Amino acid sequence: MAKLISWNVNGLRACVGKGFTEFFKKADADIFCIQESKLQDGQIELSLEGYRQYWNHAAKKGYAGTAIFSRIKPLSVTYGIGIEEHDKEGRVITLETDEYYVVTVYTPNARSGLERLSYRMTWEDDFRSWLKFLDGKKPVIVCGDMNVAHKEIDIKNAASNKNSAGFTVEERNKFSELLEAGFIDTYRHFFPDRKDAYTWWSYMFNAREKNVGWRIDYFCVSERLEDRLVSANILAAVQGSDHCPVELVIK
Repeated sequence: MAKLISWNVNGLRACVGKGFTEFFKKADADIFCIQESKLQDGQIELSLEGYRQYWNHAAKKGYAGTAIFSRIKPLSVTYGIGIEEHDKEGRVITLETDEYYVVTVYTPNARSGLERLSYRMTWEDDFRSWLKFLDGKKPVIVCGDMNVAHKEIDIKNAASNKNSAGFTVEERNKFSELLEAGFIDTYRHFFPDRKDAYTWWSYMFNAREKNVGWRIDYFCVSERLEDRLVSANILAAVQGSDHCPVELVIK
């Protein structure tokens, strides 16, 4: 069995001050992926005994960034997807193990006014191509903040968010394309009809207390890993960010 955790920490230094290390130890994951670290080289030193640390920082200070902490020694580690336009934002790390690839991703936000939606569409196609390229070699586990609530069940207020970044038809269709390319949304695999299951809540209007949220953090896996899936969970009680961690256990 392997346990994997993914968490958008929305600034790792802030999250460390809100209990990150305690949760990390308690989670006892084999592979722990984070997004939105908002760090540059040398801005933090984490003591995570037994784990190798892999970091991908954005060129822009205090922005984006990803990391993977792994007990498993990888065969290879790749930073980015080989396209400079995307890779300067530190959004992807791919870790290769004997059995599969683990990819952590922080998908670009289309932003208010959808000013970055066209860039987001380009990103989606290029990132999906990267996953398909990997999947041609061995199965893939991709996790992270994908910045889209796929279906109406994945968002509290669907009607009022039709034109909001993260719930546009265009973004939702791109997620459908990913699944159609041979991937499984593991949470919906186990809980196809579960409502009120969210991973992100606005800091405004007591959204988290009222559970007015969005499910935008995922573990998706190659279809040929389906019979190895043990469980997928949303750890909604874990505080420290406006997102909560998500978990996958696989044979």
